[in-house]
Amino acid sequence: MSTYAPQINPFAKARDMHVAVVRTLWNSHITEPLMAGALDEFKRQGLGDDVIDTFEVPGAVELTFAASKLIESGLYDAIVVLGCVIRGGTPHFDYVCQSVTQGITHLNSECDIPVIFGVLTVDCEQDALDRAGGKVGNKGTEAAQAALLMFDFAQKVENL
Repeated sequence: MSTYAPQINPFAKARDMHVAVVRTLWNSHITEPLMAGALDEFKRQGLGDDVIDTFEVPGAVELTFAASKLIESGLYDAIVVLGCVIRGGTPHFDYVCQSVTQGITHLNSECDIPVIFGVLTVDCEQDALDRAGGKVGNKGTEAAQAALLMFDFAQKVENL
């Protein structure tokens, strides 16, 4: 019996990967650094501009639709969705977070390629800034690493 043990470095097969990264325009001062972190990590791991496509959608709820359409295109080995939902004084936060979480979870359970959830769901703007290149790191970078690991995982499973 073999055991799958993910390795962050090196991503030897990553150069064979075609990835889409979708970010929200809502809270763009947060999602732009998330996107930059993801793109920097993909490039650091050897992916060229020719295998990374970027897209933008208005808000977090639209991420599920975008990911679904990108899956249907058949062009990608992984999709990373990036967004930021900041708690406010209304239940809107809960509805948006629930919608995007359930939508991406559904795609991951029904589709053949991974959709990486890089959506910050935070209590305040400072929490988001801390996770978009601040003192907690960059969750966009972590989402790119997850996409690379899941691509590696899928390749290993296909070759069993």
